Amino acid sequence: MKPLPRFGRIALFGFLVVSLTIALNGCNRDTTAKGKGPTPKGGGTEEKGGTVKVGILHSQTGTMEISEKSLIDAEMLAIDEINKAGGVLGKKIEAVIEDPQSKFTDVFPEKARKLLLKDNVVVVFGCWTSSSRQNVLPVFEENNGLLFYPVQYEGNESSPNIVYTGAAPNQQIIPAVEWLLSEKGGSKKRFYLLGSDYVFPRTANLIIVKYLESKNLKQVAERYTPLGHLEYAEIVQDIKAKNPDVIFSTINGDSNTNFYNELAAQGITADKIPVVAVSVGEDEMRSLDPSKVKGHLAAWNYFQSVPTAKNKEFVKKFQEKYGKDRVTDDPIAAAYCQVYLWKLAVEQAKSFEVAAVQKALRSGTIEFDAPEGKVKVDPRNQHVYKAFRMGRTLADRQFEIVFETEPIRPDPYPQIAFPGWDCDWTKGGIKKGVHVKIGAK
Repeated sequence: MKPLPRFGRIALFGFLVVSLTIALNGCNRDTTAKGKGPTPKGGGTEEKGGTVKVGILHSQTGTMEISEKSLIDAEMLAIDEINKAGGVLGKKIEAVIEDPQSKFTDVFPEKARKLLLKDNVVVVFGCWTSSSRQNVLPVFEENNGLLFYPVQYEGNESSPNIVYTGAAPNQQIIPAVEWLLSEKGGSKKRFYLLGSDYVFPRTANLIIVKYLESKNLKQVAERYTPLGHLEYAEIVQDIKAKNPDVIFSTINGDSNTNFYNELAAQGITADKIPVVAVSVGEDEMRSLDPSKVKGHLAAWNYFQSVPTAKNKEFVKKFQEKYGKDRVTDDPIAAAYCQVYLWKLAVEQAKSFEVAAVQKALRSGTIEFDAPEGKVKVDPRNQHVYKAFRMGRTLADRQFEIVFETEPIRPDPYPQIAFPGWDCDWTKGGIKKGVHVKIGAK
């Protein structure tokens, strides 16, 4: 081949320089958002195709493994369904799963930071305990991340960077106490409050105490044990000595197995002193002896036994994917539902950007026909409308629904416990009221 003339060589050299410059500028294009936090790779709506990353942050090891691992399954079921249907804004969802190891104060925030800043996820589905949620909350607010949280909690909180898809206290704790005080609930008056020693049980019990005081009643005891606690002989002896009408339990995690076993060992059955649990569902029941829990109660918004076509379809799909021996429960159903709520908000926003998704969430139009029934995001506080249900444990570890309500508008600041407090993100955010001191954690 003959060499190019001098002019041709100069032209070719110039072309190569321009091409290389364009390529390098494209590779090094700044993908950081103008405001706080990362712009996720694959985000936006300019191009179809490709993937968008989401984070999953639930414990697969440690004391909360018994409860949290199934939430990953629920979220992955929803993600798989969405991907098979074409994804979100034309993109397939890629899940980045992290194990925070039930270490609430250090590993949870560390993994949250990794998901947002290194993996560039557009949203995170995660946490169970309020301790884990409270420890990751600053990470999401500082880095403009978005967390969907699927577990009932104690209220006294609302963040623009969290969507709370579990129950607020006025959708679980207060209706449970109201029912127990009613004639249908047995007209209970002597409450023994027992919980794990962290923020959710202590705040939940504060609400219960304030509610009982409004009825001129007082709890007979308020006791706490550490997460992972296994020895309940002394506690059960104290229960027998105080002879309450009901045990209101906010024990979390694998401690429940030993607690129910000890009750049975000391002769406390549901017909004598019923337990009403707000953190024990069908999934936790798998590790319990049905003869030792039969007749005891659980207060939730969803049970596997909800007799709707939508729920039967959900249970069928969950068991087909993960095994016929698997069960669904309230946090599992909420974890599944919240992926769809995020999808609906993204599609309304036509963007994965957090600010655009927040705007859609506050539109008052994001609702989903969930296994528990229709749920809708409240635009004021980014919690969801939910019906309350009380269930009685059966011999097959399922629950007979003995009471239920229409969907209740969420209120993270029930005035009986948090006077003057309110939240409305459509009108400026949190309104502060009287300072409320929560007991030692």
